[in-house]
Amino acid sequence: MKKILTAIALSLTSFVSLSHSLTLGENLPEVTIADKGFVDLVEGEFEYRQWSTAELQNKVILIQHIAGRTAAKELNEPMIDALKESDFPFEKYNTATLVNLDEAIWGTGAIVASQLKSNKEEFPDAIFVLDEDGDLKNKWGLTEKSSAIILLDATGKLLYVKDGEMNPTEIDTVIGLIKANI
Repeated sequence: MKKILTAIALSLTSFVSLSHSLTLGENLPEVTIADKGFVDLVEGEFEYRQWSTAELQNKVILIQHIAGRTAAKELNEPMIDALKESDFPFEKYNTATLVNLDEAIWGTGAIVASQLKSNKEEFPDAIFVLDEDGDLKNKWGLTEKSSAIILLDATGKLLYVKDGEMNPTEIDTVIGLIKANI
């Protein structure tokens, strides 16, 4: 089943205009975020620490990379809603929200950071990262002012990539890939 779903994802992805530089079946290119970075909640206080994509392993991980603007966040809300409904076990699965603060509308960076902190309070086990300089978008060749969904297996290999808005069939494919790999 896992191989069938991976083959379906590969075939669906081949029809999509690929604007990114990510390759299915390979490891996610490593990026380290030194400015801002991982959002942590320690004894009720928020802290930032350096973060690296090398930390994304040992679980199936769905990455939502979004520009720091409402329109980008809304593009893949149906995918995030489907994840919440699926209620995958934290021991085997996690979500990483990586926000490109460099693409926030001028004057809204603090609002974007505040929203991310609120999300960390609501979902303390999830991974939240602020990328102040757009290093992830640049390294991975992602579309500006958009949202990308990237699925990794527990070893960090790319199972699925969609740069832009997902349709219901693509959402179902990702949910199926998660189920097959956890």
